[in-house]
Amino acid sequence: MPFLLLIASFFLNYKFNSSNEILVLKQYFSSKNSYFLSLIISLCIILSYFLNNEYFAVKLYEEYKIKELEIRNNLKLGVPSVNEFHIEEEVSIFFKNRKDNKFYNVEAIIYHDGQFINAKNAEIEIEKKSYNLIFNDGERIILNENEKSKTSFNKFIYSIENKEIETLMFDKEHFNTLGLLKNDNKEFYYHGHNRIYQYFLTSIILLISFKIFLFYVSKKSVFRYYLILFICLLAIQVLNSYLLFLLINNESFSIYFYYFVNLLVLSIFSYSILKFNENN
Repeated sequence: MPFLLLIASFFLNYKFNSSNEILVLKQYFSSKNSYFLSLIISLCIILSYFLNNEYFAVKLYEEYKIKELEIRNNLKLGVPSVNEFHIEEEVSIFFKNRKDNKFYNVEAIIYHDGQFINAKNAEIEIEKKSYNLIFNDGERIILNENEKSKTSFNKFIYSIENKEIETLMFDKEHFNTLGLLKNDNKEFYYHGHNRIYQYFLTSIILLISFKIFLFYVSKKSVFRYYLILFICLLAIQVLNSYLLFLLINNESFSIYFYYFVNLLVLSIFSYSILKFNENN
């Protein structure tokens, strides 16, 4: 997000500098109105960014991971071919049609127990380390050495154990900031503090981006100035990543030192930008 804000301010600044509109804005747009407008826009962007990170992104990511896991497990299970479905040489399912992962007018053979099933419909459910074949409204014939019978059923479940089934593993993207800070996992906990710093960094970059937008420099110099800004912001993020690494892997490295170094560097960066803007 901070890099996107910087790039956006660069393109706006370059466009307005090209037609000298920056000078017009500085002359006719009062500082009071400028600060008020920038504050309103900043609050709207920060609020949208916060809601997206804390709610929408977390919810969509979880739905995506669940769907991805479902697809991967289904690929391990197999793919229906025409009107037949064979599972690990244990079950063969023959069906008339299929809709929404549900099979209709089903006939099935369970080889291990010598079972023959005729059902109105069937579906496959993945639970823990098993595939559950759920047959609804049908008849079951058992023909083996131990039993010979014919029964009717409303619901019959046949389970197939499979140790290769993947389960949903929670990573830090599954949690909002509060969830990370409450997590017992040390890495998740410190990533929660990293998110807090990222919110602070984004807020600072957003506020000074309005100052950056009002830079008035020659066309030859504008790229150089923005390149320096981009490199400085990149250095800030690299430093933060290194401090986060120390925080997770070095017991003697304090969370207070993490915030102190990051905020000190960010303060120097912000002060330099604002001082430069005063002279332009």
